[in-house]
Amino acid sequence: MTEPRDTRPAPDELGGLTALQASDDGRGESGLTVVLAFGANLLVAIAKTAAAMITGAASMLAEAAHSWADAGNEVFLLIAQRKAARPADRTHPLGYGREVYVWSMFAAIGLFAVGAGVSITHGISELRHGEPASDFGVAYAVLGLAFVLEGVSFLQADRQVRAAARRRESGVLEHVLLTSDPTVRAVFFEDAAALVGIVIAAGGIAAHQVTGSAVPDAIGSILVGVLLGVVAVVLIERNRRFLVGQVVDDRLWNSALALVAAQPEVARVTDLRLELVGARQVFLSGAVDLTGEPGETVASHQLAALERRMRDVPGVVGAILSLSEPEEPALTPRPVRR
Repeated sequence: MTEPRDTRPAPDELGGLTALQASDDGRGESGLTVVLAFGANLLVAIAKTAAAMITGAASMLAEAAHSWADAGNEVFLLIAQRKAARPADRTHPLGYGREVYVWSMFAAIGLFAVGAGVSITHGISELRHGEPASDFGVAYAVLGLAFVLEGVSFLQADRQVRAAARRRESGVLEHVLLTSDPTVRAVFFEDAAALVGIVIAAGGIAAHQVTGSAVPDAIGSILVGVLLGVVAVVLIERNRRFLVGQVVDDRLWNSALALVAAQPEVARVTDLRLELVGARQVFLSGAVDLTGEPGETVASHQLAALERRMRDVPGVVGAILSLSEPEEPALTPRPVRR
């Protein structure tokens, strides 16, 4: 044990682990983002399917498959949020937070199989046995409507992401990739891909109309499929990382270190680990040196009280702290890339 030191940060300098909540996406807003995306994709999928049947355009069929896949994904994301919100119990003492990554993984795999698979397969088929399309005006009208609806959904996701990124003092893309909430990441990338896909489909259909050849249309279908495949792989990889146990980023780690070090019974922190166990949920473990020279009984009581205090912090679902070895150095904040 060591004597108390005056090197702990002042309380008004501490962000505390409440930054875990403030710097990430709110659960209620994430639910609104998913519901809005589901409604937009369902309407768009119906319109695109009708247009694909009327026009016979390969790119339009690819877009219909894209929208149906997105609508199905939103159902998985809503299930993910519902299951992950269940409280901890005897069999799951840290709660069910990781359910959100399991169901989000299903959604990403569905996007890859249905959206990318159908689009690429149909595009290749059209390259080999392409037929002229018709009623191009219907295709353009539906794509225009789809762009508006998808744009509304994307703006909601973008607004949520930008607000959270500002709080974390990070870039938008960085935040989308690093956020522990897979639902907002999925909606953001899917809506962004949907807008790009609509532009690709419109270009393919326009080239088909001008040239009279189905080849540009078929290539547009394949490009839409490749786009969806890339997005699906990114989402699958991010969910895999969280499922196997990803730690928090350096900003939140520094915030946690400051919070633990600021506790009155803590002289120094020599070990600290925060593992994400769900969206905005962490498990905290580490080692601390207590102030003064408390005996075994007093030290055990102080550690237990400290653990309870940490578990009361929003976002911390569990905490285990042990005593430091005398020779272990105190941890210092990690440098954060700006």
